[in-house]
Amino acid sequence: MEMFKRKNRFQEIHGASWAIYGAGEEAQPHQYDPGDFILTQGAKWQSKLIRWGQSLRHRGKNRKYIKWTHAALITSRNGDLIEAVGKGVRRGHLSKYKDAEYRIVRLGELATERDREKVVNYAEWCLGEEYGLTIIFSVGISLLMGGKFKFGFDGQAICSGMVARALERTGAIFDKSPSHIMPADLAKYFKVVDD
Repeated sequence: MEMFKRKNRFQEIHGASWAIYGAGEEAQPHQYDPGDFILTQGAKWQSKLIRWGQSLRHRGKNRKYIKWTHAALITSRNGDLIEAVGKGVRRGHLSKYKDAEYRIVRLGELATERDREKVVNYAEWCLGEEYGLTIIFSVGISLLMGGKFKFGFDGQAICSGMVARALERTGAIFDKSPSHIMPADLAKYFKVVDD
């Protein structure tokens, strides 16, 4: 029964590019557009736990993606962000990350101006949602058990899941539930690697 075999459906997302910003460097407004997003890494225990969890999914040649532990959407040309953090989905600013290493993923030809408006509108709609502890628990079980069983509650978001759900308003197509996509998954889809 060859027709019932599930093939690996992962596909890199083409049309986007990314730029490196090291600690002390800050992206300038002409270097990003609303709808682009950032990937960054942290040193706190939560980031270490995320990195460890991602290492269960991303092994071997894909291990290079696990350094990224947070994602946020750029929502204006002034560097405004919307991100899911411990206190829920909140507004922030790109300058918050000037002392950290981060990457800006530029959507480029992947998104039209109308797509970018939809991405930002979705992020705005998410403001006030709770941080998705239930989703984190679900992702953890899935990672530990190697399964595809997922659960969560409406009205909750994790950082990378919110970014992925917003990016569905562009030409991005993901092979897994966007709400359960981790920062390392975004890095893999968009080929954000250090050479």
